[in-house]
Amino acid sequence: MLQRVYDWSLRMARHRHAERALAALCFAESSFVPALPEVMLLPMILADRAKAWRYAAICTISSVLGGIAGYLIGYFLFEAVGQPLLALYGMGDEFESVAGKYNEYGWLMVLIGGGVTPIPYKVITIASGLTQLDFVTFVLASVAARGVRFFLPCALLYYYGPQAKRLMDTRLTQVFWISLALVVLGFVAAPYLFR
Repeated sequence: MLQRVYDWSLRMARHRHAERALAALCFAESSFVPALPEVMLLPMILADRAKAWRYAAICTISSVLGGIAGYLIGYFLFEAVGQPLLALYGMGDEFESVAGKYNEYGWLMVLIGGGVTPIPYKVITIASGLTQLDFVTFVLASVAARGVRFFLPCALLYYYGPQAKRLMDTRLTQVFWISLALVVLGFVAAPYLFR
């Protein structure tokens, strides 16, 4: 089944609307949907390595825009939208008790949590809006964090694409389970982020 999904992803990566779908996925992942954009990004790069940098830029820009939407959810719509989303990640009401402390290290949370950890970025974006983290600081940290998140794998696939494709072709199941484990780890770690 995984092989069929992988083959389908490679075919879809060549679709004329693939870039728009990738941008929409990155936007949604950053603001409200639990998703993993790499599921679409990696096959797109494997299908056309020459566009790796373009795809990285699309992902970064769309993700930061989605992060801004998440920030606005936390800032303006916390009770209606943000609180249920945080509750989904096991954070509920306890987040408000540490809101002041968050602002002290918020930029670091955005930088590290948004780029190199499996903690869901949408939790960081909503929390930043709720605590009213300085907006410019939030955007700059998000650009840096999401840039690392997307440009690093794009660079690796650009330079090591044939080897990566061979790995995906021969070890797809292991790659899938490792990726799934990282996502689950992020969901498990999210409630402990603000304790």
